[in-house]
Amino acid sequence: MRVGVLTGGGDCPGLNAVIRGIVRKGVQEYGYEFTGFRDGWRGPLEGDTVRLDIPTVRGILPRGGTILGSSRTNPLKTADGIRRIKENLAGGGVDALIVIGGEDTLGVAAQLSDVHDVPCVGVPKTIDNDLSATDYTFGFDTAVGIATEAIDRLHTTAESHMRVLVCEVMGRHAGWIALHSGLAGGANVILIPEQRFDVDQVCAWVTSRFKASYAPIVVIAEGAMPKDGDVILKDGTLDSFGHVRLSGVGEWLAKEIEKRTGKEARTTVLGHVQRGGTPSAFDRWLATRFGLHAIDAVRDGDFGKMVALRGTDIVRVPIAEAIAELKTVQPELYKEVGVFFG
Repeated sequence: MRVGVLTGGGDCPGLNAVIRGIVRKGVQEYGYEFTGFRDGWRGPLEGDTVRLDIPTVRGILPRGGTILGSSRTNPLKTADGIRRIKENLAGGGVDALIVIGGEDTLGVAAQLSDVHDVPCVGVPKTIDNDLSATDYTFGFDTAVGIATEAIDRLHTTAESHMRVLVCEVMGRHAGWIALHSGLAGGANVILIPEQRFDVDQVCAWVTSRFKASYAPIVVIAEGAMPKDGDVILKDGTLDSFGHVRLSGVGEWLAKEIEKRTGKEARTTVLGHVQRGGTPSAFDRWLATRFGLHAIDAVRDGDFGKMVALRGTDIVRVPIAEAIAELKTVQPELYKEVGVFFG
């Protein structure tokens, strides 16, 4: 049996650990052969492949990024995309496809599996941790660790100059990174997409912090929105899945704080720093387990399913169900950390 593997969407720490887990178990225990598709859905769309075997995946466990490359290519936007994918899979002798990605990449996999009879197994990948079917996604723990370290460093420089420092982290629709890193890093204000923020209230918290002779740290997710405004965009361009490019809300908020309080405010945008580099031990563990269980699903012929973490168990859920609803921060949880604001 020959199994195809692709990684789509934004890269994140742990992707290589998934690939390694799939290939090691698939070759050693099941005698499968593997084909890697380059750059997400572009690979099967254009027939761009690379051989995957045990020597190929040796030493990749601690590496960030993905040895297969990634992209946001959407084959459903191409008139004959499905036909081309099916022809290239058949031409390469690929019997099943393991798709590692977030809601967009897995959305294509659901279409292929449920509508077009292409045998697919999904592996959840998003550092935003916003897929409701799984307790955690790999890459999230690493991103939180990187953001927390940055916030720790920002405290000392903020206090040295007694200025406001606004730290913008990733989080388009869900504020899990902002919430976890902000709480762990001792931020004085945490702003997330799920709760529109009042700029005057933010300024009041900032002022209160200065009265205590400390410099405030504000952590804000890129998708957070002011109470009386819309999402702040970097520009108006869209990717192939129709998503706008975010980033800019941190800079906007810093200017508003400076204007309304008279205090100097600066912005740090962590951006792709959160995606890059060595995955944490937890992300290596989780990604490896996802890979092992994904190849088991292929062995069992359990297609149209995604592997997911529930407690300490890896389970299988329908891909379509897994991407039907995003996992967002509950109001009660956000309220819980509000005691530290100001």
